[in-house]
Amino acid sequence: MMKKIVFLGCGSMGEAILAGLLATGVPPLSVVVTVRRPERANELATRHGVTALASQEEADANSQAVVGASVVILGVKPVGTLDLCREIAGALESETVVISVAAAVSLSQLEGALKPGQPVVRSMPNTPLQVGRGVVALSGGSSVDEHHLSAAHEVFAGSGVVLDIPEEQQNAVSAISGSGPAYAFYLAEAMAAAAESFGMDSEIAQILARETVAGAGIMLAEPGATATQMRRAVTSPNGTTEQAIATFDRLGLPGIIEAGARAAAARAAQITQELGSN
Repeated sequence: MMKKIVFLGCGSMGEAILAGLLATGVPPLSVVVTVRRPERANELATRHGVTALASQEEADANSQAVVGASVVILGVKPVGTLDLCREIAGALESETVVISVAAAVSLSQLEGALKPGQPVVRSMPNTPLQVGRGVVALSGGSSVDEHHLSAAHEVFAGSGVVLDIPEEQQNAVSAISGSGPAYAFYLAEAMAAAAESFGMDSEIAQILARETVAGAGIMLAEPGATATQMRRAVTSPNGTTEQAIATFDRLGLPGIIEAGARAAAARAAQITQELGSN
């Protein structure tokens, strides 16, 4: 059982993780959150019953918060993550598990900004955590054992599916599940535009596209379902759907999606290098 969980920074993603954690039965009084603005701190304290500190009021709020923590979640943007690690390094206990949710910040960079031997876990959550249907990929650092990784699993278990992967696959995860919700939204946009090209009312087109993509996602989440199986189930031989899929294949849609994912992964690697040069 984690005795104290600390969120350093708590935007929409951090709050989704926080809400999922509390939904598993973790007592709000065992959670401390730090943010910049007092208004945001009051909002989080009122909504979730947690202790919330504002760095605009208390300059050492982050270092204060992590004292005695079992787990610390770094919820700031990638560009500020390593500075935050350096800020809190001296206040962390040796067994405190530090979890980063920042894309592109590597384990070696995180470990280099903390004390030697500090257990560090790199995570890649995605935005469906906000509705309890996210997926999170975890990679443990050089000082992480099964106990530390189990604590990280507990943090995310209430928000979605949690997977363990080697760190070298983190950029691929970022390109598929991290950016993936935007791909689904982009598909819905394109479907709505196609409906409008038939002369359909814009509002009706938006509803058709939105509900179709959302409903298909729910069906795909059923136990045992696979995308290939579900696609085949609605693709009758010589039917209308088969014609659409054949056209997508002829125009190279699968290759376009792969190329986009590779571009996203390449950008993540580039950001890692840029952070390392700062």
